[in-house]
Amino acid sequence: MNVLVINAGSSSLKYQLMNPETGDVSAKGLCERIYIDGRLTHKVGDNKIVKDIPMPSHSEAISAVLNILVDPVDGVIKSVDEIDAVGHRVLHGGMEFSDSCIVDDSVIAAIKKCIPLGPLHNPANLMGIEACQAVMPKTPQVAVFDTAFHMTMPPKAYRYAIPTEYYENDDIRRYGFHGTSHKYVAKRTAELVGKKEFKMINCHLGNGSSLCAIKDGKCQDTSMGLSPLAGVPMGTRSGDIDACVVQFICNKYGMSVDECLNMLNKKSGVLALSGVSSDFRDLEAGEANGDENCVLALQKFFYEVAKYIGSYAAALNGVDVITFTAGVGENGPSTRAAICSYLEFMGVKLDPEANNCRGKERLISAPDSKVQVWVVPTNEELMIAQDTAELVNAAK
Repeated sequence: MNVLVINAGSSSLKYQLMNPETGDVSAKGLCERIYIDGRLTHKVGDNKIVKDIPMPSHSEAISAVLNILVDPVDGVIKSVDEIDAVGHRVLHGGMEFSDSCIVDDSVIAAIKKCIPLGPLHNPANLMGIEACQAVMPKTPQVAVFDTAFHMTMPPKAYRYAIPTEYYENDDIRRYGFHGTSHKYVAKRTAELVGKKEFKMINCHLGNGSSLCAIKDGKCQDTSMGLSPLAGVPMGTRSGDIDACVVQFICNKYGMSVDECLNMLNKKSGVLALSGVSSDFRDLEAGEANGDENCVLALQKFFYEVAKYIGSYAAALNGVDVITFTAGVGENGPSTRAAICSYLEFMGVKLDPEANNCRGKERLISAPDSKVQVWVVPTNEELMIAQDTAELVNAAK
């Protein structure tokens, strides 16, 4: 089965053509500068092709993708009919969606309803869906929501302690993000440990970071909230912060709330603490050179991640497995070691030799560790493809 995975942004579109059963990727690429002029970067194995193609809208971007996939020289399929389904990443499903679903008119309407919750991403995701529908009207389209995995949280985890009217009238609650990644890692970890019923804490650590408390494959709590701003400090996001900080800054510096939130989303996090970079590799280089601000930024990150792990161990009433994934989680042995050094009271013990790895699926805890610690590289595209295939096959 061939599934085309689409992740549409406001002026870009990422794609992968893959087999959901094997995980094999036939081709992948990126359309960028949509609405400006248009550029397509297409990769098949180690071969990369870059073409400037006019893309006045997402429809032309989708057409460019399909054209190069069937190109006699650069393509990997003979006909668009060989694409069995399209899976779309959609940021926010609100309370409308607790799972992926086949797109129809009611799903389109519900995604539009969630635009106030995901104002930057949902409109772009919709453009990707509608562009595919226009160019591939007979091909099933599936929406895979970044928030869906977290909809199993109990009210004590997702409700905010604010007047109920804001929840009932405006759907204000904790939603969480990175759900497709957390779902994939939870599923893969169950395969690795050989059981379905266990307690795990997944640490998706990267430029954007979130943690998830998972019991028997279902989310019980997660660190991001109504938006991806909440939780641990990130590349440019502040993470959890006293709301009065916003009031203070707005009043003293004449900022609007939107301007202040822009600062908290794009100019804060480890970038602000280090004064150097939002890239953890740059921070590690700064630390090696004795830059105290880089040291502070890293130490703050480690500390906050460890605090969340500790709180989630309490929320789950114990933990069997801790997993690290995403860019920093998969490729940061020193980050993993620093975080786990806070968890020795829980019986967490790393094997330094096993932990000395990057991007590899591996058990990194010592044999006598009371909690297993794994590195599990995430694969959101494969999770989207698998959800898509499952739904399409079930509908036949």
